[in-house]
Amino acid sequence: MPDRLLVVGGDAAGMSAASQARRRRSVDQLEIIAFERGNHTSYSACGIPYLVGGLVGELDDLVVRTPEVFRDRFDIDARTGHEVVAIDPDERAVTVRRLDNDSEYRETYDHLVIATGAEPVRPSLPGIDARGIHGVQTLDDAVKVERSLSEGARRAVIVGGGYIGLEMAEAFLLRGLEVTLVEQAPQPMVTLDPEMGALVADALRQMGVKLHLNIAVSGFEEAGGRVSSVVTEEGDIPADVVVLGTGTRPAAGLARESGIPVGETGGIRTDARMRTEIEGVWAAGDCVETFHRISRRAVAIALGTHANKQGRVAGINLGGGYATFPGVVGTAVSKICSVEVARTGLNEGQAEAAGLRFESVVVESTTRAGYYPGAKKMTMKLLAEVGTGRLLGAQIVGEEGAAKRIDVFATALWNEMTVEEIQEMDLSYAPPFSPVWDPVLIAARKAAELNAPARPDDV
Repeated sequence: MPDRLLVVGGDAAGMSAASQARRRRSVDQLEIIAFERGNHTSYSACGIPYLVGGLVGELDDLVVRTPEVFRDRFDIDARTGHEVVAIDPDERAVTVRRLDNDSEYRETYDHLVIATGAEPVRPSLPGIDARGIHGVQTLDDAVKVERSLSEGARRAVIVGGGYIGLEMAEAFLLRGLEVTLVEQAPQPMVTLDPEMGALVADALRQMGVKLHLNIAVSGFEEAGGRVSSVVTEEGDIPADVVVLGTGTRPAAGLARESGIPVGETGGIRTDARMRTEIEGVWAAGDCVETFHRISRRAVAIALGTHANKQGRVAGINLGGGYATFPGVVGTAVSKICSVEVARTGLNEGQAEAAGLRFESVVVESTTRAGYYPGAKKMTMKLLAEVGTGRLLGAQIVGEEGAAKRIDVFATALWNEMTVEEIQEMDLSYAPPFSPVWDPVLIAARKAAELNAPARPDDV
């Protein structure tokens, strides 16, 4: 009899784990069943705003592998419309609900991978269940948003100014809607420091987005079962479609209810090999907490890059190999119309919370040589540790050609480089791509100057 691997969750982490395990163990050695409560497997949720905005043609363009492909080519039994509602670690069994007829059945396992992802934060507010109010997490959510737009929506309200909220604002602008964004913080993109978030706010206003900052949403009005306005402390905002961009949290409820330990972040605790503290149970993706290499603390960060890597690590180990997930530095990038936003490492608040002393610098530059056609403005901020000069974080706001420079800083963070070392790096130069002094080098040099020890003649 082959061992049996059950996977809970059919997207990035879950199907990466299943695929890697299958590559190392044949169907005669390992039976693999994956349960997905939605209608799709292995898809790009990050592409949803671009689908809604019309930049991606069809929903199927976001699907990497269908359940049929997993079954026919990989001998993985991928069952969509099946929700795991309970785990019994003692009996090594799960309870599965078929969503088409609401029936339930049990499946036993030798190995279990929990890859339930993240869930949108859906505040408990009056009217929150009105038609036309959407989270944006799955392809099924994208279908619901499209349905709202097809019903004649003209006014869109985004509640929350994080990555998904701003990307959906762009999508609605591209569709010709009037767009309003409500954020209870003083700025959008609260993962950025205030002066960098202010640049994003200015850019949104220039694009035509109406901003309501420092304002909390208290509920939703509806007419005929459909949302008609967003209620705030400063008055009602008319709305035909609403997107909740209020963030996500690890979907770890199933694990918690089953006695599988969950950390302070709300994510499932695992070791570096993605094993939980329960024998035979593994976890990967947005539902787990992971190690931040700069703050040295546990964090829960929902990104497809991490999910795929963690799923791969779990699958290699399940297949008899050896792999570890070494942690994250918190790198993220986004685009809102012509504005690019990126960050890695820690912002000022996170550095303070980690007990780190730091200096910061802000540099303005251009994406190309100033005389070269198409040169765009960009602003860059660095945080460096006082005394050591170790890079702690970086943020970038600019136009085309700005954001991917964050990868240089992410690489430097990963290798614990100092700003003194970064300023000496041999980066590429040609006028179409960079000023002769790349903004990365300028920012690092300025940060290094702040950290430079006093020379004898300076005392």
